[in-house]
Amino acid sequence: MGVNKERMLAGEWYIADDEELGADTRRREELCRAFNSATGPEQRGIVLRDLLGSVGDQVRVRPPFQCDYGTYITIGPRTFVNFNAVFLDAAPITIGADVQIGPNVQLLTPTHELDPDRRRAGWERALPITIGDNVWLGGGAIVCPGVTIGANTVVGAGSVVTKDLPPSVLAVGNPARILRPLPPPSEA
Repeated sequence: MGVNKERMLAGEWYIADDEELGADTRRREELCRAFNSATGPEQRGIVLRDLLGSVGDQVRVRPPFQCDYGTYITIGPRTFVNFNAVFLDAAPITIGADVQIGPNVQLLTPTHELDPDRRRAGWERALPITIGDNVWLGGGAIVCPGVTIGANTVVGAGSVVTKDLPPSVLAVGNPARILRPLPPPSEA
């Protein structure tokens, strides 16, 4: 693994336009194209397991789906990802079990320099995103770099999550704010 990729995965500033990262991007482009053009769930499942770092049992991802690398995405069992998901995994994205992800949801780990010269030079860094078990992300929700969403939390449609959310809350808005706690899950 090259120094630039090590820096990326460590959450340090790195140059996004790099030969090694470019090879990973070409791999992802081919696999995303194969996934998005697959004719059925069995074929998509095979490609998804090649594309992503880890895929649990009974995971369903509807095409089209896009990601940065794929290899840094983990999806837990029985999770559902609806149409037009964009998962930018320059840092790890960890999605728990039984998660529901609405259409047009974006999980964005990269962040860019505010300094215009460094930004023009291609510097960026990425911070991991963690989605707990049984979370529901409503359609069009955006989860920003470095955010953790606790188990059983619901994020309303169109919300932009810029800070961590605890377990079992309803959060909505831009930026997402907690509206109220949610009842704990039943033992069933």
